[in-house]
This record gives sequence, C-alpha cells and structure tokens, in this order.
Amino acid sequence: MSWFKRESKGIITTTDQKKEAPDGIWNKCPQCKKPLHYSEQVENQYVCHYCGYHLRIGSKEYFSVLFDNNEFTELFADMTSGDPLQFTDSKKYTDRLSETQFKTGLKDAIRAGVGKINGQELVIACMDFNFIGGSMGSVVGEKIARSIDHCIANKIPFLMISKSGGARMMEAAFSLMQMAKTSAKLALLGQAKIPFISLLTDPTTGGVTASYAMLGDINIAEPGALIGFAGPRVIKETIKKDLPKGFQTAEFVQEHGFLDFIVDRREMKEELGAFLKMMRN
Repeated sequence: MSWFKRESKGIITTTDQKKEAPDGIWNKCPQCKKPLHYSEQVENQYVCHYCGYHLRIGSKEYFSVLFDNNEFTELFADMTSGDPLQFTDSKKYTDRLSETQFKTGLKDAIRAGVGKINGQELVIACMDFNFIGGSMGSVVGEKIARSIDHCIANKIPFLMISKSGGARMMEAAFSLMQMAKTSAKLALLGQAKIPFISLLTDPTTGGVTASYAMLGDINIAEPGALIGFAGPRVIKETIKKDLPKGFQTAEFVQEHGFLDFIVDRREMKEELGAFLKMMRN
C-alpha cells in the first residue's frame, strides 16, 4: 500500500491521521449552497458574499454588528421563565428550559442592551431563534416592557429586533398576554415621543408579528425575511385559494404596505443611525 501512503515522497496521508475542520469554521449557504468560511461571514456581517443571502444570527451577532465597538451594557440579564402551568408534553417545561439554557448559553429567547450606534444612544432588544424557536413567553414580554420603561426614564430610542416562531405554547395564556402588555408599553413610549424602530428578521411570525413587531414608528426588514401570522398551509386551507408567489417574504409584505423599508444588513448600522438622527430632529 505504499502508493496510498506515498512513502517515496516522505508523506503519509492515511485516513486515520486525517484531521477534520473544527465545527463552525465552514458552513454552507442555505440558498446558493456554496461553502462559507466563518471569518468571511463575520467580515461580511453574516451575509453570503456569493448570493446576498442573510444568514440567521442571534443577539450576540446583532449586538456586534450594530453597537459601536460592540460596547453595551446588558439589561435584565438574569431573568428566567417560571412554570406557572406545570406544563408537560414529551418532557417537563422546566427540563426543556434547563437543557436549552445549557445548550445556547442564553437565559431566554431575548437579550436587551443599551449602547451607542454611530455615537447615538439606543436600547436594543433582540430575540434569539435558537431558544425554543424564539418563542414569546413571559420573560420575553417582561424584558421588552422593562426595556421600554428604561427608554422612557432615560429618553433613549428603542430598537426591537424580532425573530420568532410566535407565542410559547408551554405558557399558554401567559404568553398571549405579552402581546397586550408590550403593545400598551409601546403606546406609552409613543406618548413620551420617544422613537421606536422595529426590525423584522427571518422569521417573524405568530403573535410577535401581531403585536410589537408591526408597531414601529418605522418598520424595516432584512431582505428575504419570512414575515407573517399563520403559516401558508393554514391560510390556504382557510381561504380555499392558492397563495401568490413569494407570499410572506419581506418584499411581498413591503409591496402591500406593511413595511417602510428593506435594508441590507451590511448597511443596517448606517441606516439606523440616519433614522435616529432624523427622528430626533
């Protein structure tokens, strides 16, 4: 087997000595299927440099993209969900929370921080889809409510980055109550004449879309983001009609008047800075 080991050239490449690339260094673009190196993703703000597809990212990445020098103070970091309904499906809700917290390093499906964008102070609340599908439970609603209170008390604009599958079924009515609570808090923010920018990312669905995600003074989205309330299958079965091509994409939603702008993530910080300056004036 010397031809396989290439001993004549002093090179040994047997399969048991082959080293695999560490996880996370390379992945594949979901749209064009081309390989992407992690360093290239970071440099291009997690947008595929071949086709422009916006990769799904979480609060850690959004904070690094938007906050000046990635400097911010996290707000209400230790809040965690209870189990008021003693919910059990295939496993206990408390067990699922513990497992997800361990796996993701997150306390719940949202983080909030206060920092600066192009020198302008801003509170950002950002959802994490990796935490039980970015579902909206009592902690998500309470963090948004407290973030808004912080904005009102300190006269700071508020940015909400939505990425969610909807209300958290394990908290039932408690999760649905967050729709009304956050909407009421945003009304107070409006009365205080403090700007609220809503950024919808892929995906933004369910009760999140039906509440705070669509209540911004400016509603913006990333290209190609899935935005809707119910899923296409449910809607088709309800209205008994075929759905239009591109239904529930950001582009379709904007065309029908529910979005103000679609902004490329690589231009997001500059655009947000311009919006903040305009609304302050």
